[in-house]
Amino acid sequence: MSDRRKEVQEALEQIDISSGSWQVELETNHGTIRLDLLPDVAPGHCANFVALARIGFYDNLTFHRVIDGFMIQGGCPLGTGTGGPGYQIDAEFNSTPHEAGVLSMARSSDPNSAGSQFFICLDTHSYLDNQYTAFGRTADQESLDVVRKIGRVPTDGQDRPQTPVTILRATVKTGPAD
Repeated sequence: MSDRRKEVQEALEQIDISSGSWQVELETNHGTIRLDLLPDVAPGHCANFVALARIGFYDNLTFHRVIDGFMIQGGCPLGTGTGGPGYQIDAEFNSTPHEAGVLSMARSSDPNSAGSQFFICLDTHSYLDNQYTAFGRTADQESLDVVRKIGRVPTDGQDRPQTPVTILRATVKTGPAD
């Protein structure tokens, strides 16, 4: 696993997450997912996600874990659920409910172990609230439909898609403050 800390740090120097609106578009082999970020509740996670997207970290990675009715998870450079960018970021728990379309960071049992892996909820899972950092949500119904489509792909006995679900490209879009 390579350490992408230096590249991310350089990208972070070009990001003012507190200004304007931020969206990351994930072009997948199942359609496009547009994610509106929530820097007002999790600025560190939003900036990290934007920086990783800008350096191409997520390009050609897979959604390696899919659990119908629960979530789709991606962002592991190894495709196993065990990899990351070579660093970890501190939790930013907030009151955003984990419901269908909510973007949140995956982590280990250590609350401050998030790095690059993220998940998008397929339904409401309130037991995740204030346990995982929610930092965005699907921007529109079309995006949520793609998330749900991915959530229905056939998986093996260990929640891995039988056919790869690939993030072809992650693109950052910015706009004026709402």
